[in-house]
Amino acid sequence: MSDIFEKPNASLKEQAYARIKRKIVTMEYSPGEYLNEAMICEQLGIGRTPVHQAVDQLSLEGLTDIIPRKGLIVRPISMDEVRDIIEVRLLNERYCVSLAAQNATNAHIEEMEEILDNAAGYIKDRNRERLMEADYQFHLVISSAANNRILADMLRVLHERQLRFWFVSLNDDEHPNDVQQEHTDILNAIKNHDGQAAADATQAHIESFRNAIMHSL
Repeated sequence: MSDIFEKPNASLKEQAYARIKRKIVTMEYSPGEYLNEAMICEQLGIGRTPVHQAVDQLSLEGLTDIIPRKGLIVRPISMDEVRDIIEVRLLNERYCVSLAAQNATNAHIEEMEEILDNAAGYIKDRNRERLMEADYQFHLVISSAANNRILADMLRVLHERQLRFWFVSLNDDEHPNDVQQEHTDILNAIKNHDGQAAADATQAHIESFRNAIMHSL
């Protein structure tokens, strides 16, 4: 599975952005923690300018807040933001997956099957980070299968924004098994070209996520 944060041949700014984002998403930099750029530069082995540019980008994405004369703070997890993301997902992903049920190719289906096969091993190993990445990749393939580039771009941004919440939801030991079954239900509906069943399975999946994150926070 490709790294969802750091891409091959990335610039120093892109490397800094990817590594800081991974630390925030996986709670190595915890919500509410104060950071400073000098410390980040030392940890990453990357110079001040690319780190500063990366921090600015992460601030625009809502993951950090820049505090004048103090540095920056990892934005605390907001239940309002969780609720807002879930509402937008429910509205848009039901439609997206119904399109995927109509338009998915054999290649899309095989890719989703491979992701779920890999996820089964990550569940066994209790590898939360890889499970988070597998979930992200699974939903990217659905968006690609829907064959609507605007919708795919919008959902990609949304899924990236919720990565940290997804990582937290995996604190519940039973949730990864639930997700695996939910993904299987979605995939089976897509295989059967049943848009309504795919939409219903996706709604159940998102509501399961809501229950898990509410329980974990």
